[in-house]
Amino acid sequence: MYDKAPQFTLATDPPSASVESPSTTDVYSSIQRINETVKESSRWIAPLKYELSKVIIGQEHLIERLLIGLLTGGHILLEGLPGLAKTLAVKTLARAIQTDFRRIQFTPDMLPADIIGTQIYNPQQTTFEVKQGPIFASLILADEINRAPAKVQSALLEAMQEKQVTIGDRTFHLPELFLVLATQNPIEQEGTYPLPEAQVDRFMLKVVVGYPSRTEERKILESYDQTDTDRLVTPVTDPRDILAARKVINTIYMDDKIKDYIVSLVYATREPQTFQLELKEYIETGASPRATINLKAVSRCLAFLAGRGYVTPDDVKASVIDVMRHRLRISYEAEAEGISSEDIIRKILDTVPVP
Repeated sequence: MYDKAPQFTLATDPPSASVESPSTTDVYSSIQRINETVKESSRWIAPLKYELSKVIIGQEHLIERLLIGLLTGGHILLEGLPGLAKTLAVKTLARAIQTDFRRIQFTPDMLPADIIGTQIYNPQQTTFEVKQGPIFASLILADEINRAPAKVQSALLEAMQEKQVTIGDRTFHLPELFLVLATQNPIEQEGTYPLPEAQVDRFMLKVVVGYPSRTEERKILESYDQTDTDRLVTPVTDPRDILAARKVINTIYMDDKIKDYIVSLVYATREPQTFQLELKEYIETGASPRATINLKAVSRCLAFLAGRGYVTPDDVKASVIDVMRHRLRISYEAEAEGISSEDIIRKILDTVPVP
């Protein structure tokens, strides 16, 4: 386990060439430069968290995952009961980063045109005009996505994947800063259309939102009278800073041993017996290659949020459950024994050797 830079120790002064090999010295110097760039480009992170904390009490995990979505361009599937500040969190985030926000309430009678838009005939001009739907916004809250039929779900997920929609014979590009936060209720399943595994796989993260603690709920009670939350939040950044930060995140150093560790974690969900794990009967299908790609992206983002220019195994471990919980399809035997995908992932984390 590293607690500093991989394969060498960070210090105030670079190591001398007589002690370290030239290649190690070069890597060290590169990481030092990346560290400086990360610190400079992440200055707005702490003020943003402070502004969000004025309105959102608790839910630190949710806030961190929203920031990861923004910084990586990945979409998030939220599972939680009503009233846990999901809508408020996204709305507050949109105000703090000076971008637009749309909430789409999914219902069984929706059509794809209700999301992406449609063509409307103009009798005066005798032409068809395009009316864009609510998908044309930077932050989208797709509330209760599993209440919409398959065609509507597919229309949204296509927009998420391609970052564009087609209305009639015209193709429209969505905003460069585009994040979909889709929610589903884990309890009430009547009148729902569960997302197929192939569509769920397109979400970078699946985040389970729980109840606040007793102390947090007391603070929520105290602040309930502050109904005008918009006035509490001061914008601290804009989409340009976020898009610039994405480029910096892509330069964060990841050692080859960390990459091998990520591949091993994903491969263990497909061939658990390779790691002497007796889980084969509990896993129907393992994680897809998207899990590998997303683990790399999320781990780098966590390093960025921590102000580091390099990834540690702890960054990977902190990413695994949210990245893979929705990508593991557990078997009937696992359900019968009360074993969840999270239980399987934790067992894999405990078994796969850490570099």
